[in-house]
Amino acid sequence: MTTTTVTRQLNALDRCDRCGAQAFVRAVLGTSGGELFFCGHHARSVEEKLRPLTTEWQDETSRLYEKPVYDDED
Repeated sequence: MTTTTVTRQLNALDRCDRCGAQAFVRAVLGTSGGELFFCGHHARSVEEKLRPLTTEWQDETSRLYEKPVYDDED
């Protein structure tokens, strides 16, 4: 059996499992395939111990510094 992981961009509905803030990091656990979601703060606090246990570490914290694009056609 082959398992395919589909990576999608995290959005405002994805919440940190520690505090409920918007998640910008998704960790897929290697043993169970389960997912954990973290805000930037909590991801940094667990990364050293958790990252070696994951098969995927999706880090979108760079999006925190992007400037929003507004549509001027209002």
